[in-house]
Amino acid sequence: MISVGQSALSLDDFSELIFKHKEVALDKAALNKVNTNYEFLKKFSSHKLIYGINTGFGPMAQYKVNEENILQLQYNLIRSHSSGSGKLMPAQLSKALMIARLNSFMQAYSGVHTDVVELLKEMINKEICPCIYEHGGVGASGDLVQLAHLGLVLIGEGEVIFEDAVHPTIEIFNKFNIKPLSIHIREGLAILNGTSAMTGIGMLNILQARKLLSWSVLFSAMINEVVEAFDDHYSHELNIVKRHKGQNKIAEIMRDILKDSKMIRDRSEHLYNPENLDQEVFEDKVQEYYSLRCVTQVLGPIYDTISQAENVVVNELNSVNDNPVIDHENHNIFHGGNFHGDYVSLEMDKLKIAITKLSMLAERQLNYLLNNKLNQKFPPFVNLGVLGLNFGMQGMQFTATSTVAENQTLSFPMYVHSIPNNNDNQDIVSMGCNAALMTKRVIDNSFEVLAIHLMTILQAIDYLECEDRLSSISRSLYDKVRVIFPKFVEDQPRYKEMARVKDFLENSDHIFAFKK
Repeated sequence: MISVGQSALSLDDFSELIFKHKEVALDKAALNKVNTNYEFLKKFSSHKLIYGINTGFGPMAQYKVNEENILQLQYNLIRSHSSGSGKLMPAQLSKALMIARLNSFMQAYSGVHTDVVELLKEMINKEICPCIYEHGGVGASGDLVQLAHLGLVLIGEGEVIFEDAVHPTIEIFNKFNIKPLSIHIREGLAILNGTSAMTGIGMLNILQARKLLSWSVLFSAMINEVVEAFDDHYSHELNIVKRHKGQNKIAEIMRDILKDSKMIRDRSEHLYNPENLDQEVFEDKVQEYYSLRCVTQVLGPIYDTISQAENVVVNELNSVNDNPVIDHENHNIFHGGNFHGDYVSLEMDKLKIAITKLSMLAERQLNYLLNNKLNQKFPPFVNLGVLGLNFGMQGMQFTATSTVAENQTLSFPMYVHSIPNNNDNQDIVSMGCNAALMTKRVIDNSFEVLAIHLMTILQAIDYLECEDRLSSISRSLYDKVRVIFPKFVEDQPRYKEMARVKDFLENSDHIFAFKK
C-alpha cells in the first residue's frame, strides 16, 4: 500500500500503483489538512465574490450566480464539459489520471470536501476507471474535457471501464455500494481545473520510455557482438572526455553488458598489429558504421531527456495545479494559472522527439543487419532458408520502416501549436494532453520497431551459431525470447510472433539503464 498526501509520490511509487496494482492509502495528517482547507473555504467564501463559486466560468466570470444556484453551477460545469470524442483512453491511462488528481487534492489547496478524495481512493483501489476520451483538452485551464469525464463519473453519471468492459457508472457503484459525490462548494471546478490527464499519461510515458532505452542499449550491444565490433567506442577513456552524463552512463551500461562477451574485439590485438600494415586494402573494417559506433552519443541525449522529463513531470504530479488556490494557512484565495500545462507539454514533446530518434537508430541497425552489402556477414534479410525462394525478415522490415516514418511525422511539437479558444480567454494554451497522447503513440510504435529489431538479431545469432560466445546478459535474453519466438527457416505469417515479442518488451521490468 502506498500512502498519498504526506510525502511526494515518486516515479517508482507510480509504477507500483499502475503495474503492480498496489493500493493507495490516504495519509491521516494530510486528510485532516484537506478537511481544514475545505472548512476554511466554506467560511471564507461567505458574502464574498469568488471566481467559480458564485460567478460563471472563464469569459463568463463577470456574471454573478445567485445563491440558490451555486451548487447547480458545479454540476452544470461537469456535464457541459463532458464533451470528449475520439478513442477511449485505455483503463491504465484513466487510472493514472485519477492517481494524479488525487495526489493534487491531497496537497490541501483545492477546497474540496474529503468525500472527493475518499471516492477517488475507492475507485483507484477497485480498478474502476472512468471512460475518458482522447480528444478534448487544450491543456490551459487544465485538461478540462478529460477531467470533466472524471467528474461525470464521480457524480454517478457517465460510464466506467471495469474488468475490461464498459458499464454505466451507477451500475458499478451499486455493485460496490459506493455513494456518488454530492457537490459541497466548488468540487466541479476543482476536478476540472488541473493538469492531471497530461501528468498521469506523462508519468506512464516516462516509465515506458525508460524500458525502451534499456532495450535499445542492450540490442545495440548485441549487434556489436554479432558483427564482432571493436570495444573502444564504448570505452571509459573515449567517452569520459565528452562531459555528458547520459553518454557516459550508456557507455558504462554497454561495458557492463559486454564484459564477458567472447565476440567483441580489442583493437590493439587486431589492427595495431604491424603485420596488418602490409595490406593495401583492409578487409577488416577499421571503424563501424555510425549506428554501431556512435551508440553512446545517440542514446546519451535520450537518457538525459528521459531523466529531465522525470524530474519535471514528477514535480507536476506533486504540485497544486488548479485555480484558484485555496490557502488556509495564509487565510486567502489566490487566482492565477497553475492549471497551465506548459511544463508537461514541453517535456512530452522533447520525450517523443528523443524516442523517435531511438526508433530511428533501431531502424538503421536493422537495415545494417538485413543488407548483406553493408554487413558482408549475413545473407540478404538474414534469410536462413533458400535465397530467392525464402524471404527471411524482408516482410517485417517494411513494418519497421513505415512505423518509424510515422514517428517522424508525429514528432512535430504540440508545445508551439497553441490555438486561442474560449472566446479568447484562453489565448495561449499548452496542448499538453495532446502532447502526452502523441508521445504515447510514438512510444507504442517504438516497441513495435524494437520487437522486429530483436527478432532480426536472434536470427543473425542463429545464422552464426554464436549463442555460446555471447555475453551472459545477451545469452539470457536470447534464451527467454526464443521461447516465444523460435528460430525460423521457412516462411510463415509472423505478425502473431511480432505481437508476442512486443508484449514481452512492454511488460518486462528490464530497466537497468535507470537503476541507481
